Amino acid sequence: MPLALLALAVGAFGIGTTEFVMMGLLPDVADDLHVSIPTAGHLVSAYALGVVIGAPLLAALTARMSRRTVLIALMGLFVAGNALSAFAPGYDSLLGARFLSGLPHGAFFGVGAVVATNMVAPERKARSVSLMFLGLTVANIAGVPAATLMGQHLGWRATFLGVSAIGLAAIASLAVLIPHDRAAAPTTGLRGEVAALRSLPVWLALGTTVAGFGALFAAYSYITPMLTGAAGFAATDVTLLLALFGVGATAGNLLGGRLADHSLRGTLFGGLTSLVAVLLLFPVLMRAEWSAAAAVTLLGTAAFVTGSPLQLMVMEKAAAGPSLASSANQAAFNLANAGGAWIGGLALAAGFGVTSPALAGAALAVLGLGVAGVAYGVDRRREVSGAGRVVATHVPEQAGALHH
Repeated sequence: MPLALLALAVGAFGIGTTEFVMMGLLPDVADDLHVSIPTAGHLVSAYALGVVIGAPLLAALTARMSRRTVLIALMGLFVAGNALSAFAPGYDSLLGARFLSGLPHGAFFGVGAVVATNMVAPERKARSVSLMFLGLTVANIAGVPAATLMGQHLGWRATFLGVSAIGLAAIASLAVLIPHDRAAAPTTGLRGEVAALRSLPVWLALGTTVAGFGALFAAYSYITPMLTGAAGFAATDVTLLLALFGVGATAGNLLGGRLADHSLRGTLFGGLTSLVAVLLLFPVLMRAEWSAAAAVTLLGTAAFVTGSPLQLMVMEKAAAGPSLASSANQAAFNLANAGGAWIGGLALAAGFGVTSPALAGAALAVLGLGVAGVAYGVDRRREVSGAGRVVATHVPEQAGALHH
């Protein structure tokens, strides 16, 4: 694997840290800026909104630029957003800075995935994407806890300065390690990227992402009340248990990348089926501390096994213009975050029990399997149709040759 993938992983580590650290800093930020915790929670939503808007927009605006230049520019925007967050004088300015910080998120992963796959042999494409995403999953193990501790001891502004420093390290790594010739400007331009995004298989792949990762976030958004209310853990134990989720996600990400290089669709269907099974078992596993800890780890593993296959599937369906579709898939991940949390919350509010969000997640994972099945059916019909056209084209030629 090229060393250049390390530069993408460093950027992913910084992005993953700034995305999730706000959850741990909400009480400190709310107290310092004199707002309620629910109001401070809008800072999380502002970042997610930036991802959803920025992913397709920035990918489209930079369609004819060198991908190496785009990656460096996106990390520059990331550094600016986090630096502005550190020096924000009030709540409104911090809200705007968090939105700005989210803008480059999706485009970085989208363009980065295209660059990563272009640097390796075809049989290693999924593994290259998983190594880039490794920075994101490791951020949940090390980056977020360390940044949260920094914020609690040095103030929340110090956290965003620290994340800015990670961004600067990523810029330096990208400038040194990403080769110029491997990240040349694509020839399709904006028109080709948009045309590729109009394909039905691309939208089915994006729908699989929304449903599949919506299943994860339906459960994960309410993992704390499950662990404290059902499994009996103390609130102080939750941080360690969330690190176990990060360990599971990291293992699943690496496993999914390796398996997907052998069978992309098989890994996707297997991962979604495993996610359904884990979520259905949640009410049983949450009855004891040891099994609840295992459930959190398995949740991360099952969900992130599908990460690289989903990203690669979208890129393959939009092979003529992969950057925009790849970035749109990152927007789909964040829509899954918001939608999954909402659906899990509906189950909880309806009084179905503290573990009911996991069952709602299982239903979403089944929906993801259904959408993936439809996508498979569309592909098969197109393959059969294409084979028929080839036969129809060659038969007359053969007949003519025999006639002459």
